[in-house]
Amino acid sequence: MLLMPQLSLPSEAPSLADAVAQAVRDGVAAGQLVPSRTYSVYQLAELLGVSRSPVREGLLRLEAAGLVEIQRNRGFRVLPPRAADVEEIIGIRLALEPDAARLAALHGTDAQHALLRDTLDTMARADGEAFWAADRALHDLLLRTAGRPRSAAIVAQLRTTTALLGPPTTASGRTLAEIHAEHEPVVAAVLARDGDAAFAAMRAHLSATGALLMANLDV
Repeated sequence: MLLMPQLSLPSEAPSLADAVAQAVRDGVAAGQLVPSRTYSVYQLAELLGVSRSPVREGLLRLEAAGLVEIQRNRGFRVLPPRAADVEEIIGIRLALEPDAARLAALHGTDAQHALLRDTLDTMARADGEAFWAADRALHDLLLRTAGRPRSAAIVAQLRTTTALLGPPTTASGRTLAEIHAEHEPVVAAVLARDGDAAFAAMRAHLSATGALLMANLDV
């Protein structure tokens, strides 16, 4: 069993389990946690100053994302992120979200469209985690405006998995302003009730995001 490197909990996280998952993911990204070596769950809990319960929960999330393998009574092992995982996730989102944008344009109410506009405006003003929260909210609203609550739940889980697999697209130099600008034609088409344009704009946005996520894995 290897000694645990000097990891630290992020200052902002929704829960301790989220913070643990992020700390381990950051350790993987920084090369502190090396694939194919086994690390102690107990040492990780002690190092981070938390109980074993949130550590186990955080590791389970990373295991579901395919970033670690939990070895019973031994610890956990880091698995290298695979481009195929990101490719599959983006493929699923491409199967769900462009059509949802089209349906939101054609069938959304005026009140739902106004909320989409407000959420996009929030993205324009936000920074840091507030920006990503507005980003997630906008995609969720589009799916729910389309009458696709199950798809919304699936996409929310896929986005969580993507965040654990690798760095965000801003790691490639993409700015928050540029990300906001990619959402503008989607919302504009929805508000204009132009289903075909909404479909195309969402497909273009997700395709660009997928390409950058794949590039960030450096594979």
